[in-house]
Amino acid sequence: MSVYPESTAHAFAYAAAVGYESVEVMVGVDALSQQISAVKSLSDHHGVPISAIHAPCLLFTQRVWGLEPWGKLERSAQMAAAVGADVVVVHPPFRWQRDYARDFVDGIAALETSSGIAFAVENMYPWRASSRRRMEMYLPGWDPSDEPYANTTIDLSHASIARDDPVAMAQRLGPRLRHIHLTDGTDSAKDEHLVPGRGDIGADTFLEHLTTSGFAGEVVLEINTRRCPSREAREADLRESLEFARTHLEAAAPTP
Repeated sequence: MSVYPESTAHAFAYAAAVGYESVEVMVGVDALSQQISAVKSLSDHHGVPISAIHAPCLLFTQRVWGLEPWGKLERSAQMAAAVGADVVVVHPPFRWQRDYARDFVDGIAALETSSGIAFAVENMYPWRASSRRRMEMYLPGWDPSDEPYANTTIDLSHASIARDDPVAMAQRLGPRLRHIHLTDGTDSAKDEHLVPGRGDIGADTFLEHLTTSGFAGEVVLEINTRRCPSREAREADLRESLEFARTHLEAAAPTP
């Protein structure tokens, strides 16, 4: 997502050039992202490991890897195992996926047991048509702290839309917090995915909380660079985001 509309291949090239330690591969409409051999070759070529796979559970990826949701998750686990990642990021089901949603909590636990891969369920948000009207679009719910998932993801842009305090959510989740999507947002109904520090969700405070609380998972950048007018501008946003993360993760680290 952080380099869209450029390709998965470009994501690895940017990561290597800017200095990121690993990549989360979002399985999407880019055919390369759907092929184990392709993403593994990209990782090997650029010397950038793959730390996580994002399952194809967005609205615009509903037909990627077929229409059966459990099959998508099984294939995501297979890709993760093949490329050396130990986390699959997954969204909760949409409300219209009632059969999938009914067994989701138990099904995720069963997949973790059978695959040995952590399925980190991501926080989502109520859809807002206005400042007052909220539509609950996810089952069993958008807040993973309400369910007994063993592994979870916090996305700061999603927390912003939900008007939730990400530090408070992290405290509710405790050791079940496995994965972070670092980004930012404002009090908007849109999923903005801003460069961290350009919104008001408190991304700096959140990163410092992760350090002081002993968080040991992955912090993955997930920003929207679609409006960048050039490759240079996109790379500048990626560099700014990396420096933001390093600054605030290190700021709270204890002095040796």
